[in-house]
Amino acid sequence: MIIDAHQHFWRKIHDEVDHSPGSRSRSYLPDHLNPILYERSINKTIAVQASPTLEENEFLLNIAKTRIEVIGVVGWVELDDPEALQTLAAYKEDPHFVGIRPMIQDLPSEWLLKSTVIHNLNKLADDGFPIDLQANPRHLPAIIKLLEKMPHLHCVIDHIAKPPIDTGQTEPWASHMRKIAEYPNTMCKVSGLVPEKVGARWTTKSIFPYVKLILDIFGPKRIMFGSDWPVCLKSASYQDVVQLFEDTVMSQLSESEKVDVYCNNAMRFYRLENRL
Repeated sequence: MIIDAHQHFWRKIHDEVDHSPGSRSRSYLPDHLNPILYERSINKTIAVQASPTLEENEFLLNIAKTRIEVIGVVGWVELDDPEALQTLAAYKEDPHFVGIRPMIQDLPSEWLLKSTVIHNLNKLADDGFPIDLQANPRHLPAIIKLLEKMPHLHCVIDHIAKPPIDTGQTEPWASHMRKIAEYPNTMCKVSGLVPEKVGARWTTKSIFPYVKLILDIFGPKRIMFGSDWPVCLKSASYQDVVQLFEDTVMSQLSESEKVDVYCNNAMRFYRLENRL
């Protein structure tokens, strides 16, 4: 069993002028992804929201209800809203709704430390509800402060927090990630490793040191595979991304560890054990 723990679907935006691969000017739907999954023997996926709207939740949940390969949806609610937990409660009634992702990539780092956000996250931490953190390196100090306040937060760092791979620089990203990895309820998605720029060049050699650090500090029971399709299409195919993961992660693991990384970790984090 292989689970792609991070991919997206969307319908094209007609006024978008960028028609390049991975852009919002093209639709990327299950009928586009399913043949690729079959080719790579990938059995299930987690569909992650790509827009901070409740309509996006409905869009993804409707897909999950009709596509057996989509085992879960990571949706969105406005955590800086006193009514966020009530809004979330209705979605949690759907077994496909397995987590939420505040889109902090587009928000100030300090947003995570706002009183309403902390209140809501603390309630979700008490319930062990999964949170995806769409972090860039600038967010990591705030995430550390957040974890100091609620070390029981059940969260995963998406895309290894997008370190500056193109420059070869590792600090302060590496030190911050080491600190985050000290909290046992945190995990990390080895995803989003290729550049989000059309035609940008990348090499396995340049990416490997960043992935190696993540594997070293989180260990094989706290990382997951994610394709970040179709965003990855800006500079790589789905097949390229899988091969990159095989070369940088799976080549370092035992057979039992491979099962954890490709399946068990996502099942445990998103509480999917009774869904298969």
